Amino acid sequence: MAVRAVRGAVQLDRDEPEHMHEQVSALLTAILERNTLDPDDLISVWFTATPDLHSDFPAVAARKLGITDVPLICAQELDIQGAMPRVVRILAHVETSLSKSDVAHVYLGAAGSLRKDIAQ
Repeated sequence: MAVRAVRGAVQLDRDEPEHMHEQVSALLTAILERNTLDPDDLISVWFTATPDLHSDFPAVAARKLGITDVPLICAQELDIQGAMPRVVRILAHVETSLSKSDVAHVYLGAAGSLRKDIAQ
């Protein structure tokens, strides 16, 4: 097994806790499914949110999925003029047999335009 980093992002329609939980859960679930991972493969997960999101912590969505024994941390993205609004990003460190080139980075909806070079 190797340690790999998996990236992902989703743009929210609005800054409301339940909407955030739903969208972040969908993103985290897609990351796990597309990389044939389960929560035991997670080492740690970083969540970032753009400065316009402040209704809740994105990590709450992971806890609601039952991911309770994995270190999670939330941080704020840089406030860059012209950046896409209402975006939650994930950087998950995982144990996997996948090679770096086989790791599926997941960008849902409009967030797919953020990293066209690696979005799958």
